[in-house]
Amino acid sequence: MTSARRTLLSAFVLGLSTFSTLVFSQSYPTKPVRIIVPYAPGGTVDYVARTLAVRLSEQLGQPFVVENRAGANGAIGSDLVAKAPADGYTLLMQASTFVASALLVKSQPYDLEKDFTPVANLGSVPLVMLTYPGLPIKNLGDFIKAAKAEPKKYTLGTAAIGSASHLAEEAIRYEAKIDIQIIPYKGTSPAMIDVLGGHTSGMIDAVPSLLQHIKSGKARAIAVTSAKRLPTLPDVPTVAESGLPNFEMVSWYGIWAPAKMPADLVTRLNMEINIAMQSPQVVQNLGSQAFIFSHTTAPQFDTYVKQESAKYKQLIEKAKIKID
Repeated sequence: MTSARRTLLSAFVLGLSTFSTLVFSQSYPTKPVRIIVPYAPGGTVDYVARTLAVRLSEQLGQPFVVENRAGANGAIGSDLVAKAPADGYTLLMQASTFVASALLVKSQPYDLEKDFTPVANLGSVPLVMLTYPGLPIKNLGDFIKAAKAEPKKYTLGTAAIGSASHLAEEAIRYEAKIDIQIIPYKGTSPAMIDVLGGHTSGMIDAVPSLLQHIKSGKARAIAVTSAKRLPTLPDVPTVAESGLPNFEMVSWYGIWAPAKMPADLVTRLNMEINIAMQSPQVVQNLGSQAFIFSHTTAPQFDTYVKQESAKYKQLIEKAKIKID
C-alpha cells in the first residue's frame, strides 16, 4: 500500500471514529447513569448530588442514580469511578476534599490528574462552625479563649480529611495558636451525632449540612468562614470578624468521570449539567442553602482544580498539616 493510500485510510478511520463518538454523545444516555458519592448519606456532597440527579433524570429521560460508597476518606468510591469504563455511565460527585486529600494522603489507589476527567464545576458553599450548646461558648472568640485556658480539652470533628472543613479547622488552630484535637469521621452525619451528644466540642462543615441543626437550636453557630456574613445566618459573625483577619474558606463541588472520556461526551455532559443547575427547582433548593452557582466549561473547571490545589498545598505546608 502506498503512503498516500495509507494516509487516506487513516483519515477515513479517524473520521469514522469521530462520527461514531458524535452519534454516541448525541444519543446519550440510553440507560441509567450512576453518580457515585464517596461519603455517607446526609452530607452536602450527597445533598447536592441528589438534587442534581433528580433534575438530570427529568431532563434526559433516564434515571441518574446516586450511590453512596463511603470509606477511606472518599477513596473507595472515587477509586470505583477511576476504574469504571469512560462511557459516561459512572460519574463521581466530589468536593474540594478530593483535591486537598490528594496532597495529604500519599497512599491513594489513584492519581487525581491521570485517572479522572473533570466534567463540571457545580458551585460552592460557605462553611459554618458550630458547637455543642451545652458548652459555655457563644462565639469563636470564646472558643479560642477556652481552648487556650485548657489545652487539649476541646475537640473539633471533621467529615473528611482534606475537606475544606478540615482545612478550615486546621487553619483556625494554626492562626489562633490553640491546642485542640481534630477528629476525623466517615461523613458529616456521624460527626454531627457526636457534637449533638456532647462527645465532640464542635465542628465546621458546609452550611446546607448543618443549617437544620442550627435553626432547631440543637447546635450553636459561632462563626462562618465566608468573607461576609450570610443572609441565611445574619447574626453569626465571620471568622475574620472574630479575630482572624482575612480568613476565608469555602467548600466547592464538581463532577468527574473516568480518564480518557471522549471530549464531545464531556462537552455534552457539561452542557446538560449546567442546564440542570440553572433550572428553577435546583436554584431554589440549593440557593436557599447559601449555595453559590458556577457555570463553567470542563477546561475551565480543570484550570480551577489546579489553582485550588496550589492554594491548599501552600496552607498545608504553612500549617504543617500531616496525617497521623
